[in-house]
Amino acid sequence: MDVDAFAQLNLTVLWAGFGLAFVFGAIAQITHFCTMGAISDVVNIGDWNRARQWILAMAVAMVGFAALGAGGLIRPEDALYASPRWSWLSTSLGGFMFGIGMVMASGCGNKTLIRCGTGNMKAWVVFLVMGISAFATLRGITAVIRNATVDQVFIGIEPQANLGRLLSSWLGLNATTGPMWVGLVLGLALIVWVMSHREFRTGGNLLAGLGCGGVVVAMWWLTGHVGYVEEHPQTLEQVYVATNSGRMEALSFVAPTAYVLDWLMFFSDKSKLLTLGVMIATGVIVGSFVSSLFTRTFRWEGFGSVEDLGNHLLGAVLMGVGGITALGCTIGQGLSGMSTLALNAFTALAFIVLGALAGMKYQ
Repeated sequence: MDVDAFAQLNLTVLWAGFGLAFVFGAIAQITHFCTMGAISDVVNIGDWNRARQWILAMAVAMVGFAALGAGGLIRPEDALYASPRWSWLSTSLGGFMFGIGMVMASGCGNKTLIRCGTGNMKAWVVFLVMGISAFATLRGITAVIRNATVDQVFIGIEPQANLGRLLSSWLGLNATTGPMWVGLVLGLALIVWVMSHREFRTGGNLLAGLGCGGVVVAMWWLTGHVGYVEEHPQTLEQVYVATNSGRMEALSFVAPTAYVLDWLMFFSDKSKLLTLGVMIATGVIVGSFVSSLFTRTFRWEGFGSVEDLGNHLLGAVLMGVGGITALGCTIGQGLSGMSTLALNAFTALAFIVLGALAGMKYQ
């Protein structure tokens, strides 16, 4: 591939990523797809519909990721979440912080972007503070603390800290295809369980679960198949085009807020390239904005009190620091990470839920 073709592919991946994020934002806005809302509904009124939306999305992502791997369309071992380290302390502490933060900030990273598009000024404040906190935890003062403390505690599991691989080994399955079968069976079992509830089978619930899960699968295909280049025209190394990590990525919404701020603040710096994370965050906001106009739900909203502002500021900091420490958010770990069956994703998701429950108890 020559340099011009590589540049064109980079542009294709960026705009396709924007389009998929636009769809995700529109669906989430229309259907009220929200992890915190799902937990709140279960705890406060015993309604599992939004929780089943989320579980269906996760199951679809699992089945899709496994199918893409089985079909040779992606290399699962190159996924961002593939690691021989089970960073149980980072993911549990970070997940708990994120869970508390999303309650105090009235929604997770994804919900914050959705609300930014619907005229919520509180969400824009959360976006800015979360982005700054996330960037500090990626490369700043809290990054130094994170690297020196919780990141040093992990359990090494070769070749990957992955439930699919562990179960495959235990069951005596093929090391290559076994994890994919585990993902397919687990995902299909969850789909059957969700769909067995008659009251759940409505257009809005199915759109939320199938649509949001489907976008995650499409992102894996986009970055892992379309955007995969065996030889970079300059370095001659394999590369996943336009991703921040240089690896195969799907949806995530904490680190991308930091990338957006970094790209905007250093726009004139030619070394700062437009990446998929920036396009994803932007796409969700625009998708939510357009859908809110069509559904006539766009409205301006601000803080009601100083206490309200304080809670949102603290929540934004906890989400920024916690989301990076946990290696992802409710979407990054909860959907994208869980689709790969990474142990870090299971740990992060469990503690995000515990943190949310603690935050609701505090409120």
